[in-house]
This record gives sequence, C-alpha cells and structure tokens, in this order.
Amino acid sequence: MAEVGEITEGCRLPVLRRNQDNEDEWPLAEILSVKDISGRKLFYVHYIDFNKRLDEWVTHERLDLKKIQFPKKEAKTPTKNGLPGSRPGSPEREVPASAQASGKTLPIPVQITLRFNLPKEREAIPGGEPDQPLSSSSCLQPNHRSTKRKVEVVSPATPVPSETAPASVFPQNGSARRAVAAQPGRKRKSNCLGTDEDSQDSSDGIPSAPRMTGSLVSDRSHDDIVTRMKNIECIELGRHRLKPWYFSPYPQELTTLPVLYLCEFCLKYGRSLKCLQRHLTKCDLRHPPGNEIYRKGTISFFEIDGRKNKSYSQNLCLLAKCFLDHKTLYYDTDPFLFYVMTEYDCKGFHIVGYFSKEKESTEDYNVACILTLPPYQRRGYGKLLIEFSYELSKVEGKTGTPEKPLSDLGLLSYRSYWSQTILEILMGLKSESGERPQITINEISEITSIKKEDVISTLQYLNLINYYKGQYILTLSEDIVDGHERAMLKRLLRIDSKCLHFTPKDWSKRGKW
Repeated sequence: MAEVGEITEGCRLPVLRRNQDNEDEWPLAEILSVKDISGRKLFYVHYIDFNKRLDEWVTHERLDLKKIQFPKKEAKTPTKNGLPGSRPGSPEREVPASAQASGKTLPIPVQITLRFNLPKEREAIPGGEPDQPLSSSSCLQPNHRSTKRKVEVVSPATPVPSETAPASVFPQNGSARRAVAAQPGRKRKSNCLGTDEDSQDSSDGIPSAPRMTGSLVSDRSHDDIVTRMKNIECIELGRHRLKPWYFSPYPQELTTLPVLYLCEFCLKYGRSLKCLQRHLTKCDLRHPPGNEIYRKGTISFFEIDGRKNKSYSQNLCLLAKCFLDHKTLYYDTDPFLFYVMTEYDCKGFHIVGYFSKEKESTEDYNVACILTLPPYQRRGYGKLLIEFSYELSKVEGKTGTPEKPLSDLGLLSYRSYWSQTILEILMGLKSESGERPQITINEISEITSIKKEDVISTLQYLNLINYYKGQYILTLSEDIVDGHERAMLKRLLRIDSKCLHFTPKDWSKRGKW
C-alpha cells in the first residue's frame, strides 16, 4: 500500500464521497493538486466521468491508497541532441460503457397522428440530399427512461418530407381528441432557411455534433491545472451565500479569502463585509443599470448594453463564470446585450438570472450565455429566461437558437422547453368542417421562433417522427400527452407578451455600438 507522501498530481485512486441518496460510494478520482495546511495534507480531486462542479478538497482519510494508480511514464524517445527524454503522463482514461436505458413497457397507447402529405415531386430540405431520411437514430440520445410506443421505424430508403408540405392531424379511432383550427403562421424573414454548417443540427435536418465555436465558447485547448480548479471558496450576494462550481478569473488576491462579498445591485466585489457595507452607503443602484423592458408582478427584465454599462457587464460575467464551465470570459463586452431577470421586494430588484446575446449574430443565435443563480434553480426561472429569449426573437421577426455547446443543465432546460412548446402547438390543433388540420415544420418554427433544426431534433428526441405507407406521421401516445399535461400544470411562471415593451435595433446600421 502506498504512503500519503507518495501521492502526487496525476495519481488516480478511489475516493469516498456521498451520493444523492446519502450513501457512501468510491468513484475513481484524479489528484489535481496537493497542498499542506498546518502540517496536514489536502488533495484536490476530480471524480472521473463526473461534472467538474463536484470537484473538492479532501483529506487522506477519504483516499483508498490500496488501489492507487501512479502516472504512467511515456516511452523514452531521442531528443534533438540525441539524449533520451521522458515525461510523466496521466494514466489512460477508461472509456465508460454506455448505460442502457431501462423502463417498463407501456400498453398499446391511444395515438394522435400528424400525417405529412407528400407531394408528387418531393422537396428536400435546403442543403440536404433528396433521398436522405430523417433517421431517429441520428438525434442526440439522452439518458432517459425509454418507453415503447406503437411506431414504425424510419426506413433508410425513405425520402425526406418537405418542410413546407402540409401535415394533417387525425386520430386512429376517427374522432379528434381536441378540436381547434390550426394556428396560421405569421410572415417572417426567411433567414431560417439558410444553411449553417456549424449549427447544432445541419441544414439537411440531420443533427450533427454540437459546434465548438462561438462568441463565448471556451477554448478547451488552453485548459491548465489552474483553470481546472475552483479558486473561490464562497460568495455572499445579498441574503444568499453561493458555493462556486468552477474557476472564475477574479483577482488573485481575492482567491485566498474565505468569503468574497458582492454588491447585489452593481455586482462589485469586496474583500470584507466592512468593505461591502462602506460601498453600500455610496452605491445608488437598487436595480441593474439599463432599461426595464418587462414587468409582471415581482418579475422584471432589464436590457443592459455591454458598451454603455461595461463595468456591470464585466462583473456579471465574472459571477456567471463561477457556474458556467463551457463558456469563456470576455472583458470586451461591447458586442453583447445582457438581459437580467430580477425579483422585486421593498429593498430593490434582486438578480435571479440572466442571458446574453450578440448584437449582431450571423448564425441566428438568440442566446450566448444563460444562467439561473443556484438559489433560484428548480423553481421555473430557467424556462422563463428561455421563453423570454424567444419572445424577443418573435418581436424581431426571427427564429433563434442558443449558442453551443450547452452545459448539462442548460441542455436539459432547452430540451424540456422545446418539447413543451412544440407539444403545446400540436395538441392545440383542431379540425375544421370535418377536414384534418394541417401544419408544416416551417409553420411550427414561425409560430414559436424556434429554429427549424431544433424543431426537427426535438421531434426525433421525443421519437414522434415515423414513416407509414409512404407518408411521414407524428404519433402522440397517451403517455406523452398525459406527461405533457402534468408538466404544464406545474409550469406556473409564463411570459406575458403584453407586458413586454421592447423595440429591436438594427445594429448593422449603427457606426459604432
């Protein structure tokens, strides 16, 4: 068995931790750093195949020294001067086996079917091959409980349905579940039809790997041991104390403090509570700087220009970086707009979350970064932020999509929002004068302002697209319908478009932001 003094950076060994069920487990972890405090060694560990926000400092009592894996040394190779050289490397990562989704088989469901009527001359999605299918296996597969549905598998030889081809809804038993006319789509700019090879879903409708570029996407090639470790112990923001998840480039002298104090209105940081109290006597802000463009009840949204309010925007980015791993920090905030959601009480407007967007996006991005602060998570505010971003896109007459890659929590929130919004449209369709209501993917995109690639990938994620007797159909099982209705009952916070006072600007015509 190895000794504590032999443990170095790069070693891997099981580490004791408590899981969500408050049970002990010993996942494999990598030692990222070692420090000595008053003669006692502490080890900063990253749990392999776990999110970095779970990284922590541990004592040697939690380490299983019997199963330690020391860093492997690479084979010696000759250098330019002919002398052998070697350097230590981390042990190779084990490739985790893909977990199989498990779930019980449901009985044969009552189905609502959306049928695509294909014209004689089928029209392919712009940028795609005419004979390329919408294969459900090509979508991003999440870890979710699989439920068997009465569906037909899409054949590889089947053609792609036209986005503008009408789709009709009819039930299998001949009677409509709901009976309203299909909602007509509004006329919009045709920018949703342009090809974008770097978007999450390629323009032919087949989802590709998430793009790894963008205005605020972190360049993972520059990661080092410093940025892989949390550097702030605790943040006090108003009446909340936050424990950061990730590294944030606050000044080095602040990283040794037990608590970092932030003004909840201007987000300036201080070294001590006394510094914060002295600042509050001089700070006149009781809400984020900028224009209040939405208010309903206690919820307000403020639009902040990254050029006009640079100090606030930079402080907001520093705070957000503590909870966002896949985004980088830009001190040049001029090209961005920030939309801050607040909750009002007698003391002022308290920040709940925010999202940022580029003033000019060539790739139809309506969100660059999005964050709900931890004290307000799991309360519906995340979906409210997403819904507000699409409400702005509706006013602008555009379709939008978030910048990729999304964090794990962001991806869950967007998938849930897209699913609920699209199902709400489909379940609201009703028949008129005995005829089946019809709708196209482009019409869904225009009604919701969700980019058509996200509409297609969501339908595939829900496993709704099927091919039956020469036509594409969407089948809503009773399980999906009931699950959607239960989810909508819990979704109490919604954006009221009547409370939005927003005038979009054409930034391309402005000489300087």
